[in-house]
Amino acid sequence: MLFLSALLLLVAFLVGSAPVGHAVLSRSGVNVRVTNAYNLGVENVLHRVGPGLAFVTALLDASKGFLAILMASSVNNPELSVLAGLAAYLGHLNPPRALYGQTPPRGRGNLVLLGVMAGLAVTGAVPLWAAALPVVVYAGVAGFWGYVTAATLAGVLAFTLAVAALPLGPAAKLAALGLLVAAGWRFKENLGRMLDGTEPRLGEAVPMAGRRSDEVVAAFMIHPMTLENFWSARRFAWLRPLVERGLVSEAGVRQMAESLRPMKIGELQGIRTTDGKRIRCYLLSSPLLPDVFRDNPDLATRRAIEGARLAQELGAEVFGLGAFWSVVGNKGVDVQAAVPDITITNGGAYTSGTIKAAIPGILEHFAAEGRDLKRATAAVVGANGVVAFGIARTIAPQVGKVIMIGRDLERLERSAATLRRASKDTEIVTTTSYDTLKEADLIFTATSDPNPVIFPQHVKPGTWIFDEGRPADVDESVAAIPGVRVIPGGVVRPPGGMTSNIDLQFGEGQVPACLAETLIIAATGEHWRKSLGPQTLTENINFFVEQAAVLGFEVVD
Repeated sequence: MLFLSALLLLVAFLVGSAPVGHAVLSRSGVNVRVTNAYNLGVENVLHRVGPGLAFVTALLDASKGFLAILMASSVNNPELSVLAGLAAYLGHLNPPRALYGQTPPRGRGNLVLLGVMAGLAVTGAVPLWAAALPVVVYAGVAGFWGYVTAATLAGVLAFTLAVAALPLGPAAKLAALGLLVAAGWRFKENLGRMLDGTEPRLGEAVPMAGRRSDEVVAAFMIHPMTLENFWSARRFAWLRPLVERGLVSEAGVRQMAESLRPMKIGELQGIRTTDGKRIRCYLLSSPLLPDVFRDNPDLATRRAIEGARLAQELGAEVFGLGAFWSVVGNKGVDVQAAVPDITITNGGAYTSGTIKAAIPGILEHFAAEGRDLKRATAAVVGANGVVAFGIARTIAPQVGKVIMIGRDLERLERSAATLRRASKDTEIVTTTSYDTLKEADLIFTATSDPNPVIFPQHVKPGTWIFDEGRPADVDESVAAIPGVRVIPGGVVRPPGGMTSNIDLQFGEGQVPACLAETLIIAATGEHWRKSLGPQTLTENINFFVEQAAVLGFEVVD
């Protein structure tokens, strides 16, 4: 009897994990990763596959739960039937990878639960009222509040309490509790979105690529720059007082952050281009702090790939890598190779374009104050990077001396040789020492360092500093030096009046240029303009500068 019971539970698990809906959709040429209800909602599944396929796959999923209960009922043991329902549900949520490969579907399993309840009622394993109660509670909560997540958990909780009140053995009661735990775990991301205010309600048309001709959808990956930024997502705000009271250590928060997969924590709304097109942008985050990108690049690349897959599931057509995400995976190349069905960009072209657009104005204002550019010394910090080298190439013909500062002196010399051939009258020097900044009248900085690199001892009075670094390369204390002017770079104001539930740290209604590039690609549909790898084409830089002006994006001076 024990062997038969174990065999029936194993069969119930396998029945629950059977890829029946997956097979139907796949044979119909549908990408199953972007047609599931876990992220998009039933209305969007209907939009993608049509009512016929949606009904067939829904019926098949419900049949899995019903069949598992029907088989278990053959031994006339109500406790085994409830256990079989749990086994079928777990099989659906966590199927063997052999059935689906490395990307199993991420469905909610609500229809499997419905089949389980129907099976329990039909076989008499539980009274009709106990099986019907969770359905009634689900309908009530969904109708009143609109959240499928809350409705499902409330329904499963009602079933758990009903089983606890029935004269069934401990195995059945533990199985019902197991259903509640499994559902809670499956819905943990949706619960986080409810806290963040980004979970859609029933009936809300979630933006998807191609759903509306006047609306495009993008996604952008961010991360906290400091532990303080970690609390900006409401789902993590409860941790702050625990850390401040010493109940949770900073190391514990960091460890938790490294274990979290990418999640949707916000959304940019209200962006409308001058030609009337709406741009919706999801903000995704795997909350890695800056030092992790340096110390564990493999983890960062893995999280970026997971973020790209989530962006695709959410219906985005373009996925931007912001801040330190922009340098992972060979600056996005490996991420794009792993997720080829969505356009990925590191934002380098428009970032360079905003700098290219801003530099003439900076130099003009500098000269307007009576300072001779041809006798001025300009320093470029982070000159081993593409953006900073582009700055050096732009300013070299206009100043008397350029100091190129970077970590790799050999690479700096090769870059300097190129500049010397193009600007024969300008003195070009290379160094790894920040002490040489003391000579500079103008400093342009664009590093990927997570901490400030320029401090008061590096800067003389009256210096102008253009800081493109994110986070800032210039320490706040530098502003106290007499005559010093610090100019932030790469900040853009999208058209239409943008709003966001997350503070991006760039000022109200403003975004970094790399995010703006993501939005421009989505708005124009010119996906081949994406920025990947260390090279940035001049024609793409010019394209983003021109299209930004056409669409209504403004560089913030």
